[in-house]
Amino acid sequence: MDQKILMLGWGYPPNIDGGLDIHVARLFDELKELGVNIDLALPEERAPEDEDVIALETGEGDMIERARNMSSEVVELARDYDIIHTHDWFGAEPGLKAKKYADVRWVSTFHSLSSQRSRNPSHRLEKMERGVVEESDELIAVSDMLADEVTDQYGRKPEVVHNGFSRIQTNGRNIKEEQGIDTMIFYVGRHAEQKGLEHLLYGFSKFLEDNNGTLVLGGDGHMRQPLEEFVELLGIEENVIFEGFIPEEELGDYYTSADVFVSPSINEPFGLTLTEAIEAGTPVVATRNGAEEVLPDNAIVSVEPESDSIASGIGKALEREVPEFESRSWKEVAEETRDIYRYL
Repeated sequence: MDQKILMLGWGYPPNIDGGLDIHVARLFDELKELGVNIDLALPEERAPEDEDVIALETGEGDMIERARNMSSEVVELARDYDIIHTHDWFGAEPGLKAKKYADVRWVSTFHSLSSQRSRNPSHRLEKMERGVVEESDELIAVSDMLADEVTDQYGRKPEVVHNGFSRIQTNGRNIKEEQGIDTMIFYVGRHAEQKGLEHLLYGFSKFLEDNNGTLVLGGDGHMRQPLEEFVELLGIEENVIFEGFIPEEELGDYYTSADVFVSPSINEPFGLTLTEAIEAGTPVVATRNGAEEVLPDNAIVSVEPESDSIASGIGKALEREVPEFESRSWKEVAEETRDIYRYL
């Protein structure tokens, strides 16, 4: 493959904000394994030391301003490449400018839509997303669910390349034993509106009416303080642990120790944490998500983002085992992405 690819990301393990950063890291590594001539550009404060990783200065300001600050650097870099591959709205300006001024082909992957991440979506971000949809040469979505949402909102149908499944390493720790937990219900991810954690907390309080258990919440975000206050209001402080950020090298022990993993998201275009939990052999309770498209029908206990449904779902999951299934590898993701590059 003679094409030279420049991929633009935002984070890289261990400096990550969510599934998008994991996707970029796994895809980048697998594309290199396949022999694709690819470099990865990242904000300098998140860039690992790697000869194929380019550190970009992002300056000061919020994420929108910092993404804009990267664009001029990306344009200069892109002159030495055939394709630029960006992700979500933060790649809108760099991708558009690179296509216009560096004469490269532009591939963009959507991992979610801004309108699904907040009850009050940003018109500024939606404008940037529309620019991605209208101007990119190839558009990708990580699930059919998300592809349909992009089509409904912006009028263009993306190609679908589902995420791969990541097998998380374990260190043999028993988190339940360490923390004196009998039944462990686990969540990890951003504490944000999209994730529906208020429904999980209320549902868990209803589960506790007839059961014992501890809910361990991994991750952090701007909703953490309101959620802590909600826990106090529900009177379940002794049964909820706010664990904070869990490093990737420790995460596997939480999955394997948990009796049930719960994903209560209002909108989950894919859900890498679901597949990580299932790979660890932990039963999963989840609202509608894109991961189900590449899982057996009975792999997940499906619930609504509503407290009674979640409480019932936790009880059902405690009585189930994870069925056998064939994992989707990140190599498959890379091969399908490489085919899109070749088509361009």
